Amino acid sequence: MGKNRVEAFSDGVIAIIITIMVLELKVPRGESIQSLAPLIPVFLSYVLSFVYVGIYWNNHHHMLHTVHGVTGAMLWANLHLLFWLSLFPFVTGWMGENHFAPVPSAVYGVVLLMAAIAYRILQQIIIASQGHKSLLRKAVGSDWKGKLSPVVYFIAVIFAFWSHWISQALYVLVALIWLVPDRRIERVVGGEDT
Repeated sequence: MGKNRVEAFSDGVIAIIITIMVLELKVPRGESIQSLAPLIPVFLSYVLSFVYVGIYWNNHHHMLHTVHGVTGAMLWANLHLLFWLSLFPFVTGWMGENHFAPVPSAVYGVVLLMAAIAYRILQQIIIASQGHKSLLRKAVGSDWKGKLSPVVYFIAVIFAFWSHWISQALYVLVALIWLVPDRRIERVVGGEDT
């Protein structure tokens, strides 16, 4: 099977996830600027989740550039990733509506952790299917970001019960790490990195 159907399906699911997240931003009652104040936590959680979904979409897109044929294991691993991403609207809304309270912040972190694990599983399945000359393996190298992120998420989940602000700062930190442009796959696919 070619990768086009997997890419199209994944892009569609991710577009729906973003749409559902923005629907959590309810129109305030009132016309003053003060009527927006209660929406600030919901808006901030939306921005963080939008960035995360964007990061996953971008990296998923790049990762699939290394794939020539799709296996059944890849399909299931991709669905596993999409499952965890599909929970973003729920945990984003819950966390925002409850002003970053400990339990919703911790559950948000668990979903981030599981999405990171699911992404790693998909990445490893692609690498295994391509054999020892895998373009993806060559591109990700030691993958320090991929290894560090789940550790930071786990720490953030624990911190959510002591200081939800430290927890949120750790979630933002991981997002910032991934926002730094990572051109490893582009270099390998483009033949720049030999």
